[in-house]
Amino acid sequence: MKVAIILGTRPEIIKMAPIIYELKKRKIIFYIIHTGQHYSYNMDKIFFEQLQLPKPKYKLEVGSANQGMQTGKIIERIEKVLIKDKPDIILVQGDTNSVLGGAIAAKKLGIKIGHVEAGLRSFDDTMPEETNRILADHCSDFLFAPTKTSQNNLVKEGIDKKKIFVTGNTIVDSVKKNLENSFNGLLEKYNIKEKEYFLVSIHRQENVDNKKRFESIIKGLKLIAKKYKIPVIYPIHPRSEKMARKFKISLDGLNVIKPIDYFSFLNLEKNAKLVLTDSGGVQEECCIVKTPCITLRDNTERPETVTVKANIVSGTNPRNIIKCVNKMLKSKQSWLNPFGNGNTSKKIVDIMRSNL
Repeated sequence: MKVAIILGTRPEIIKMAPIIYELKKRKIIFYIIHTGQHYSYNMDKIFFEQLQLPKPKYKLEVGSANQGMQTGKIIERIEKVLIKDKPDIILVQGDTNSVLGGAIAAKKLGIKIGHVEAGLRSFDDTMPEETNRILADHCSDFLFAPTKTSQNNLVKEGIDKKKIFVTGNTIVDSVKKNLENSFNGLLEKYNIKEKEYFLVSIHRQENVDNKKRFESIIKGLKLIAKKYKIPVIYPIHPRSEKMARKFKISLDGLNVIKPIDYFSFLNLEKNAKLVLTDSGGVQEECCIVKTPCITLRDNTERPETVTVKANIVSGTNPRNIIKCVNKMLKSKQSWLNPFGNGNTSKKIVDIMRSNL
């Protein structure tokens, strides 16, 4: 069995790492194709270094571009690699343009596709990520659904149940392995104390590319900082920083820092009083490390986090953000993690070996 692993962004690297470890442990032939959708050191290379992953065999360097151009470049460049190497299966993870491009390229070449984290749905078709995940799922031969909720979404769309495997989510594997490695001197570095700061992560197109929504979120964060009189730590994503400058949105009153590595962010997540985010992966991580979470969106494709009361969806209205903060600060943090026990990567490799 020869496996091609397609990566393009920071979350994909984090969530595919446990599968890479498992393939390496079993001495299964694999290689990494990196599309270059994320390409800066802080957003990419440092994650390979920290997670001790092998270097990509292919770097496609697609870089930034509009949706159509970026996806088109990914399809074209991945196709050339797949024709040359002829893997038995490609693995993609999540809902990025790299996932969609990889799935389309492999499908047209008759190569098997495994979609890790299949079946997630926000039911908001204005989100580019929703389009990507739906199309990738309907191209795939192996759909590794993290929960029964995601399995049910796939069945309702008419996908053959024999292709669907409920495995848990590899984020649990990754958090369990890496939490102990997280940077212990981080709180001193930023002059903050355990459970005496809020942590923010905002980067999604629907929020930061929309001036009204972005302004509304920042206003809500400033109100929180003023009301609770504790730091609001915001490791700013390059996209968010660019759009804040473009829209002339002041970030005064927030503790804005540069993007940080995975270990450091995991440490800040675990020790925060509360996390406010528009990231799907961060919602999951908070659920795992028992930190209350507020999702700064109008929906979530991780409804399990809301069901277990680890998370609440606030939208972007400042008053509603404050209201949700008040509610989540009263959380007992006794919820059960719905994403598995940390053996997801083993299950996925077992399934591939027994079916190929």
